[in-house]
Amino acid sequence: MTLKFDAVLFDCDGVLVDSEPITNGVLRDMLEEAGWTLSNDECMRLFIGKAVKDEAALIEANTGQPVTEDWMQRFRERRNEGLVARVTPIRGAVEAAAAIHALYDGRIACASGADRFKVELQMDKCGLMPYFKGRIFSGHEMPRSKPAPDVYLAAAAALGVNPKRCAVVEDTVTGVMAGVAAGATVFGYSPPEAGHDTPEALRRQGALHIFQDMADLVAHLGRP
Repeated sequence: MTLKFDAVLFDCDGVLVDSEPITNGVLRDMLEEAGWTLSNDECMRLFIGKAVKDEAALIEANTGQPVTEDWMQRFRERRNEGLVARVTPIRGAVEAAAAIHALYDGRIACASGADRFKVELQMDKCGLMPYFKGRIFSGHEMPRSKPAPDVYLAAAAALGVNPKRCAVVEDTVTGVMAGVAAGATVFGYSPPEAGHDTPEALRRQGALHIFQDMADLVAHLGRP
């Protein structure tokens, strides 16, 4: 079969694993403890798709307290405890990863804005590591985080493919911007469940295809 792309690059949080409500719940609690009260929806809207460390100025402006390395360490510890206890794969994501891994002869990767420990913890917990082992890229290890394209460019280079011949799978405006900036074709995952950016928001940033079910993604990527 002739494939439309040379490789498929996945975001992690919200695309492969249902981690955003857990991570943002921990963040919301810690912000409230620091004096900034947000609803769960408000916290999601402000921080989804973004690295917490990159939002230090916003947090400091609203809490009046510095975002220290100690505070970040406590956030990561509480976040990881929550993920170990409760993270699950996105519905259909394991099956989709297996199918696309086979279809593309292993030319898939995970390009996340999160730190490597978190990504690998979630991959192990959710049964996704067999499809991404050795092809996991963290925005924390790049010169710039999303919405800059660095992590997607690094993933494409490691796979030996032109980023313009890659499909990127994202669920947030920030991620779509990164995929578009890399020159890739972006597929926007926007299911009806809370915690994902709307189809309209993803399209505005350049997502060419919007889908709500992982089985539909497999069908899209298999088309010549």
